[in-house]
Amino acid sequence: MERNLNLSAPKKISPADPGLLSPRKRARPSLFSQKRVIPRPLMYGSMLFFLGLISLFTGHVVSDIEWAKFRRYKRGGSHYEIDIWKSYLASFYYGCSNRSANFGSAVPENKSNGYLLIATSGGLNQQRTGITDAVVVARILNATLVIPELDHHSFWKDESDFANIFDVNWFISSLAKDVVVVKRVPDKVMRSMEKPPYTMRVPRKSTPEYYVDQVLPILLRRRVVQLTKFDYRLTNELDDDLQKLRCHVNYHALRFTKPIQTLGKKIVKKMRRMSSRFISVHLRFEPDMLAFSGCYYGGGEKERNELSKIRQRWATLPDLNEEGERRRGKCPLTPYEVGLMLTALGFGNETHLYVASGEIYGGEVTLQKLRNFFPNIYSKETLAGESLKPFLSFSSRLAAIDFFVCEESDVFVTNNNGNMAKILAGLRRFIGHKRTIRPNAKKLSSLFKARNKMEWDVFASKVKSCQRGFMGEPDEMRMGRGEFHEYPYSCICQSPDIQPTELGLLKQGPQNRATKAAKIFPLITEGRRYSKL
Repeated sequence: MERNLNLSAPKKISPADPGLLSPRKRARPSLFSQKRVIPRPLMYGSMLFFLGLISLFTGHVVSDIEWAKFRRYKRGGSHYEIDIWKSYLASFYYGCSNRSANFGSAVPENKSNGYLLIATSGGLNQQRTGITDAVVVARILNATLVIPELDHHSFWKDESDFANIFDVNWFISSLAKDVVVVKRVPDKVMRSMEKPPYTMRVPRKSTPEYYVDQVLPILLRRRVVQLTKFDYRLTNELDDDLQKLRCHVNYHALRFTKPIQTLGKKIVKKMRRMSSRFISVHLRFEPDMLAFSGCYYGGGEKERNELSKIRQRWATLPDLNEEGERRRGKCPLTPYEVGLMLTALGFGNETHLYVASGEIYGGEVTLQKLRNFFPNIYSKETLAGESLKPFLSFSSRLAAIDFFVCEESDVFVTNNNGNMAKILAGLRRFIGHKRTIRPNAKKLSSLFKARNKMEWDVFASKVKSCQRGFMGEPDEMRMGRGEFHEYPYSCICQSPDIQPTELGLLKQGPQNRATKAAKIFPLITEGRRYSKL
């Protein structure tokens, strides 16, 4: 059994040139024979100095002329203007999920350490994290993975199976080189077992070492092991190859079924027919979400009583201070506040919005407050018509349709940093850093309170300032920041051959373009911290 979990070979570091470390001592000639020759180090140094001056001068010229359209300067530092529809830096990066040459092939089924059964937990996107990590755990254990079982007993009571939402055959074939996946444990294996499959629940955020030390011995002894409540049961901190496998599963292998894709494409086509670009908003203003948050939204005693009853479904939830939660940024924005934020950022009232949501608390009366800002609001219910009927009894399939449309939208706005928001944010980074806006609720809450005390221009400027770092820019990626599903840093690479863009870095070699971009725009240098060139 292979227990070495470090799958990446160390990089070789070339020693420094010995000639530079210990220069030869030369005999000093006599005054009569000494020629007035300029020493080479001085000559080379002077040349480099003058070249540096020229480069510095031309660099400033390029900066002033070509970058003026989206840079602005403030006392004490500089900021760049953010295009609300797309990232200027997206062309410098690309998604990369190919494992290294050291990452071996999948262990054949007949030579694996046993069969791994997975029972996922929660709604569609919470289960998606479990499915993604299940593949990685199977790889760690050299096990054969059985198609995961979806949760039928959670709050949503959805009876959908894996095959109703995801393309099973595509899932199996696209992972064949990394992990063997089967639809069920073979009958002959089940008949040979003296006891039923061993069932256990591993702690949250377990390390690969935990699985090798605690789960593998049982798997070897019992041949089949089932892991229950499987969501977020694997640590964020894995080596790059295992992280890239995570990305391969989440962004490639988990493809929706044909019916879901067909309806999703139909909705996107209708949105594009009305407008060349559109925003999707994951409003997340359902009654259960509001009750779970413990926040208050201005609906008086009626709201308090209704949400309090729903909150009783979760016996372990602590009592929360409403104002404290809002100050901490834990409360979803109201539809009115979402409209206020988007308008302040610069989106006009002609902008088309697709609202991804379940039952909105307060119904059309609540949604109207967003519609006052953006009259062109649509949803799967208004666009799909009769085509939506086969999906209406299945919350996970409805969520999958919303997920598909949100992935395709030009801008995605999340109102609560839940599972769908995190996965979509990571996916959109991976496929080209498509603009993704997450409200900085902690700072916006106090700003919304003071809205009537300031002019609109001042308010809009403050909103833009609050949202810096929450707009889906490449520089927001930091190793160890948040969940890996939201910030897949191991799977975002800096382009080795940056193509000419509207940034004005034309007629230069790839390295010169990247170097000049690093000088002019500090975020590129920041990005190199996680590049995998």
